[in-house]
Amino acid sequence: MKNRTIIGIICLVLAIIVTFVVAPIINRLAEDTEEVVVILKDIKQGSVITEDMVELADYAKKNLPNGAITKKESVIGKYAATNLYAGDCLTDAKLTADGKTAEDVFATLDGSKVAISVTVDSIAAAVSGKLQNGDIITFFIMEPESDEAIQPGALTYMQVVTTTTADGIDQDSIVENEDGSFSLPSTVTVLANAEQAKLLASYEGSASIHAAFVYRGDKKTIDKFLAAQDAFFSKEDEVILLEGSEANV
Repeated sequence: MKNRTIIGIICLVLAIIVTFVVAPIINRLAEDTEEVVVILKDIKQGSVITEDMVELADYAKKNLPNGAITKKESVIGKYAATNLYAGDCLTDAKLTADGKTAEDVFATLDGSKVAISVTVDSIAAAVSGKLQNGDIITFFIMEPESDEAIQPGALTYMQVVTTTTADGIDQDSIVENEDGSFSLPSTVTVLANAEQAKLLASYEGSASIHAAFVYRGDKKTIDKFLAAQDAFFSKEDEVILLEGSEANV
């Protein structure tokens, strides 16, 4: 009888310990949170992340995905690697540093510009296969009846979306061949407004199109080239060539 009493007291003490000591500790561990970066609104793949798109929020550590980002400054200026939705917790895998793949660019098109491809008839016409996504190029046109190439003002500064081989492989997906060579592009895809697209489509069927490299580098400078091109359509004047626009492949 005495042993039963002792056992009962021990069980009671253990129950009290579990209830008032162990259980709260477990609950605190389960509810332990960490501040992470979350999305405030839906974001399309390829869109640049700006400060108004994200905020810091508390997430239970037990539910945090691998690579969860804890600092807002780590995501500002990067690009969505996939479609993101309000409430998503941002991770390294959901972001990319450049957002320059063809799929990234296509996902951001909203009707103000289109992507259009033109055929390049030779290796030289595609800058010997050295063009990269995001490059600024200019187009020279050689019409069959003319002995001189022309440089249309409407096509002075165009941004490359991608180049594509005759087999339909985009520049960002090209892999080295067994002999160490790479397949060369047969088309160049660029961003264009409606007038530029119409002009390129007309040249595609009647002339030879030759691309020339202009600039590769930081987004701020690229935007200057594109703004200079936009000025052509607003002022109906020749595009002013920017300083330092020489090719620097």
